[in-house]
Amino acid sequence: MTAQDYYNIFERSTADYHIADNVDAPANNPFAETSFEHTLYAKNYIDAVQWHLEDIIRDPAIDPVDALALKRRIDKSNQDRTDMVEEFDTYFRQKFADVTVLPDATINTESPAWALDRLSILALKIYHMQAEANRPDASEEHRQRCAAKLAVLLEQRSDLITAIDQLLADMAAGRKYMKVYRQMKMYNDTDTNPVLYGRK
Repeated sequence: MTAQDYYNIFERSTADYHIADNVDAPANNPFAETSFEHTLYAKNYIDAVQWHLEDIIRDPAIDPVDALALKRRIDKSNQDRTDMVEEFDTYFRQKFADVTVLPDATINTESPAWALDRLSILALKIYHMQAEANRPDASEEHRQRCAAKLAVLLEQRSDLITAIDQLLADMAAGRKYMKVYRQMKMYNDTDTNPVLYGRK
């Protein structure tokens, strides 16, 4: 699969989310459950739900109790998103496990998994900026401003897809290697968050 293939799955998930456009609507993941494509689709669907949760929680008239419940849901979503990115890392580690790393190989600033995380978010940014650029009830100035931003996002998509393909090609050839640093979110851990372990 190429980075464009990955993006196409993210784009499909984004479009599918907006059919119901409801944060409680279930994802109807079309890919086999054990496949990498399934995880890609699921990751973007979680991103899409969280995108809209972040919109909802910024409503200045939101009830504080509802806001706290949403914050807890967003926290869980963030952990789920991180877990899925780590699944991506595991996939790529296995994919390149038998590659002979060249003596002068270098490490990248981020793993392919975190680059795919950015690509997933970019699919959502493009979808929503396109909607704003075409919003019929907005001013012409607003639509033009959003169209200009959309052009930048599309250029960013092209650059990121190229960069991911180059990184994967370099890893396949042994010119780059990856190291996986698992996330250590201390605030989620009852043993490292002093507010939580202080309540034990």
